Formats: sequence, C-alpha cells, structure tokens
Amino acid sequence: MKFVSFSTAAIPKAHLGLVQGDEVLDLDLAAHALTIIGPDQMQDLIEKYETWKLLLQSIFDKTAGRRLSEVKTFASIGAVHAIDKIELVAPIPRPRKNIMCMGENYAEHARETAEAHGRTASQAEHAIIFTKAPTTANGPYGDIVIDPAVSEQVDWEAELAVVIGKTGKNIREEEALDYVFGYTVLNDVSARDLQFQHKQFFKGKSIDGFCPMGPWIVTADEVPDPQQLPIRLRVNGVVKQDANTSMMIFSVRQIIAVLSRGMTLEAGDIIATGTPSGVGFARNPPEFLKAGDVVETEIDGIGLMRNGVVQV
Repeated sequence: MKFVSFSTAAIPKAHLGLVQGDEVLDLDLAAHALTIIGPDQMQDLIEKYETWKLLLQSIFDKTAGRRLSEVKTFASIGAVHAIDKIELVAPIPRPRKNIMCMGENYAEHARETAEAHGRTASQAEHAIIFTKAPTTANGPYGDIVIDPAVSEQVDWEAELAVVIGKTGKNIREEEALDYVFGYTVLNDVSARDLQFQHKQFFKGKSIDGFCPMGPWIVTADEVPDPQQLPIRLRVNGVVKQDANTSMMIFSVRQIIAVLSRGMTLEAGDIIATGTPSGVGFARNPPEFLKAGDVVETEIDGIGLMRNGVVQV
C-alpha cells in the first residue's frame, strides 16, 4: 500500500491518505463513513498499523477493483481526491526526532568524496552516522529555498529512506526488516560550505526544508528486497546520480542493527541510508543548485519527487 500526507485548499492541515492509482482516499473521512475510528495522521497510522488493518480491509472490500471515485460511500462525502488536485506534503510532516542518516555508504561516493578532499579513498569499517533536524522536512514537490547569505554551495543527495514501524533495541540483523513500516524517497540536500566549515555534518544538513521526502510511504510488504532498487537523480533533466541500492556498503538490515545497538528505535523514526556517487561538490568543476533548477529524485518501485529551487 501507499500512504500519503496531503492538504487541500479547504483542509490546510495535513491529512492521511491511501493512494490507489491516480486517486487518494482521505482515511479519516473513510473511517467515519464505515463507522470506524481511524487514523488521521501518518504517525498514528504507523504506531497502530496492526489495529488499522481492519479499516484498510474494509476499504478494499468496498472498492473491489473499482476506482475510489466510483464508490459512493466515499465519493459522496468528499473523501476521494484526484492526486493532481491536492498538495502532497512530507509523509511525516514533522518528524518527532532528528532524521538519522548514513554517510559515505556507497563505495563510489566514498571514493569521490576522498578525491575531492585530496585524500586516499578507503572504505569505512564502521557506519558513519549523523542526523538532520526535524525542521528540514519538505514535501515531494516543495521548493528547495536557498539563501546566499546562509550557503552558496547547496548540493543534492538521492537516498532511500526507511521508516521504522515498531519499537526495537539491539535488533538482530536477521530480524531487522521486521521492524520496517515502509520506504520513501529522500533528498539529503546539503550546504557544503557550512558542512566543511563546521567539520561535521549537522549544521550543513539541517537548513529548513533541506529534506524533501515522498511522494508517499510504500509499505514494506510491497518492497521484497530493499537492496535491489535502482536510484537516480536529475537536475534540469540531466542525470547526475544513477545507481542501485545493491551498491550500499552497509545494507538496510545492517544499518538498523547498528543504529539499534544500545539505542531504541521507535515507530516513525526515519533513516536515510546514504547517497551514491554523482554529488555536485565532487564534480570537476563542482556544481551546486541555483534558482530555477528542478531536481528529480527517483527510486524504482517507490516513487518520484520533483522539487524546484528558489532563492530568498
């Protein structure tokens, strides 16, 4: 299943929706139509997913292969929206914690980073972990806002993001995927000048809106193997990154096991699994985003984001 957070002109607050084809069902309204108390926010759905399965099954029984707009129970109360008539926001509009991130988790990206800094490339023995502030969350079609007074070197990073589905600590690698609610596309937008000035990741990664996510969360049951997903990023139609999640140094299973060692993971936690090679700062000459650019971030089987770049 695909779940989105969305808003409309009439309902500016983010609502939870179920995607079927080119339509979205407002799950809160649908639950009322079925006289069931249902979730209205993504975090609520993730935390109580097992409970809400009855509601979701009732919805599928009602649709029975039909378009959502053909189901009077839902259409008559305004619960069905054409996906191009609503605004998709970040699947989890305001994460409760920092977004956990993996650094240099693709060998070729580690190599290009080392070469750009005049170092000899080497593969990390241990995972490089950092975080982004919750206020970086941005929608799949939201603008990336750059302010030259803050940064003049804004870069892109296409990534697969994992959304944790239940509480776990010291999770064994072989059981790690059991803790995944779903997957989404993420662009770890980075202010390289700030990143390099501060000699660490956090500030340069945490500018407001520097984490487009979406367009939805695809539930884990629809992604048989998260290590077999083509991932790419384009700027103004030109391919900048083109790889596969099979090229990760630390797999999704390993990442979850490492992060949960001594640290509790909770439902709704977001983990960005690292970016492949092709980032802007490592190019010759370096390339950075500018006003008017359009960034497309895509993972096969998950979805496509399209973010414009604007300047303050």
